[in-house]
Amino acid sequence: MLFPSPLFLFYFLPLVLAVYYLSPVNWRNTVLLLASLIFYAAGEAWFLGVMLLSIAFNYVVGRCIAGERYGRLALVLGITGNLLLLGWFKYANFIADNLAPVFIAFGLQAPVLAPVHLPLGISFFTFQAMSYLVDVRRGAATPCRSLGQCGLYIALFPQLIAGPIVRYHEIATQLVQRRVDSDLLTSGARRFIIGLAKKMLLANPLGALADTIFATPAAELSPAMAWTGALLYGLQIYFDFSAYSDMAIGLGRLFGFRFPENFNYPYAARSIREFWRRWHMSLSRWFRDYLYIPLGGNRLGSVRTMANLLTVFLLCGLWHGASWNFVIWGALHGSFLALERGPWGRWIGSCWRPLRHLYVLVVVTSAWVFFRLESLPDALAYLKVMYGFGHGTPVAGSLQMLFGVEQWLVLGVALILSTPLYRHCARRWWIPLGQRSVAVYALEHAVLLALLLLALLSVAASVYNPFIYFRF
Repeated sequence: MLFPSPLFLFYFLPLVLAVYYLSPVNWRNTVLLLASLIFYAAGEAWFLGVMLLSIAFNYVVGRCIAGERYGRLALVLGITGNLLLLGWFKYANFIADNLAPVFIAFGLQAPVLAPVHLPLGISFFTFQAMSYLVDVRRGAATPCRSLGQCGLYIALFPQLIAGPIVRYHEIATQLVQRRVDSDLLTSGARRFIIGLAKKMLLANPLGALADTIFATPAAELSPAMAWTGALLYGLQIYFDFSAYSDMAIGLGRLFGFRFPENFNYPYAARSIREFWRRWHMSLSRWFRDYLYIPLGGNRLGSVRTMANLLTVFLLCGLWHGASWNFVIWGALHGSFLALERGPWGRWIGSCWRPLRHLYVLVVVTSAWVFFRLESLPDALAYLKVMYGFGHGTPVAGSLQMLFGVEQWLVLGVALILSTPLYRHCARRWWIPLGQRSVAVYALEHAVLLALLLLALLSVAASVYNPFIYFRF
């Protein structure tokens, strides 16, 4: 079940909100846990058992970690168990496929493994479970009081399938007690509407344009069309993923939770390092605190720092998917992060600001090609066209044929909203909250209502509603 679907918007969410607020306070966690399990079962009925197993396993391990005698051993077993669960469902086929040539080279029978289905959101809830165990071991949080509390943390449906990755110590208190007031409810509804509108009115139209270009054989593309497709995909994945984060944060507020922000205008960055401080921030912080710093961070010299960065981003690429394209995508980001620690970074930092923005956009957009295309030969062929090394004869339609008035309007709005320009103007010219008149409030709510209606109409009529992070 996805947020921008009639089943969720018209049935599941209203019913859950009604039951939740009509229930006694001490029953609300139970209601929310049951709703989260039903939400997951609606899309992954056969794998609800995997989710329940993860909850039970991490609850028991968390209690064992709290004990002084075997805490370290329990942590090792807990992390190993979570990684084995993730490894089997996400990487078993990838490993088998890559080991097959080795077996054949030695004259052995190559392993044959039936396709292993990837449970929805397993990367997100497994990382959350591991952060819970580490937080308990570090003393940053006390273990869950009950199995239900642990289940609610791992399975909480607003951020279950696409994040943000919420670490246990960030909401441990909220799992026990949280207060909901009118301001929180209003901000939650507003944030959810904005996210829904971003998804349906921007991400989906941009994705349809990008798909048209990427579906064209590379030999039939011009460099301009290839760059346009990559840029459109970069905008699509930003608005798609940030929209889900907006909706998750908004839904969390409707139930009294305050989730961390996940995006902060990443395309406004002036270095790859800054890009990762703005893109998927909850994942960046997770890798920083639970992998990069334990590996030594930047405390053991420049060579070790670069090695740590490359290690982290190779694993970041694998986290996104079991494919060499994702590994290359992570390696590219890790390499530029490592380079920015040396003379290259100092030179980039001394450049004219627009050139620094251009550098980030070129690197990030080029790397998105590996993210978008499933096979390495296709990605390399596409990049050759982008950089003028294609050997085919472009026959694809021109930009004028691809873009009508509606497409240009969507692209223009997307470009503006992908930068802090709108936020800067709003802060500078928007009337402070305490000074707003009835007319200003009416205008704001009229805009939100219009966005909601347009988004709902799009949900009801759309046959094109992809979810990029579904496979992660």
